[in-house]
Amino acid sequence: MIDNTLVRAVEQGDFAAWKVLWDGYNAFYGHKGETALPDAITELTWSRFFDGYEPMYALVAEQEGHLVGLAHFIFHRTTNAPGPYCYLQDLFTLEPARGKGVGRALIQEVYRRAEKAGASRVYWLTHETNTTAMKLYDKVAEKSGFIAYRKVL
Repeated sequence: MIDNTLVRAVEQGDFAAWKVLWDGYNAFYGHKGETALPDAITELTWSRFFDGYEPMYALVAEQEGHLVGLAHFIFHRTTNAPGPYCYLQDLFTLEPARGKGVGRALIQEVYRRAEKAGASRVYWLTHETNTTAMKLYDKVAEKSGFIAYRKVL
């Protein structure tokens, strides 16, 4: 716990509050209105957090009984190490919680859980315009120098 922020695993009863965060995260990256994710994707994502066969996990940050942030991370094999890598796929905090240590607390808990799982690396991507978040990222990690490419299929 950092100050009044509790970081914990998401629970089944958190769905409504988590979805507010999830929708905020997706809206931040332009997925809203006509481009919003289908409900089926949201439901599938939610179900994966509670499926013991899925290597996908969700954390939430809670302040005074309200969820103010989320982090989703995935463990996967790599050709570069005997243990897994941890990919921090999604990180989001509500606007009023930004700059107050919530994002840092979520990242630190991902680090802790990744280390416990035997991962040798935690990594993530962010958009080049996300300069506010990069101020934090530059303090808690190092830039890899890699540029991401993708092909939508």
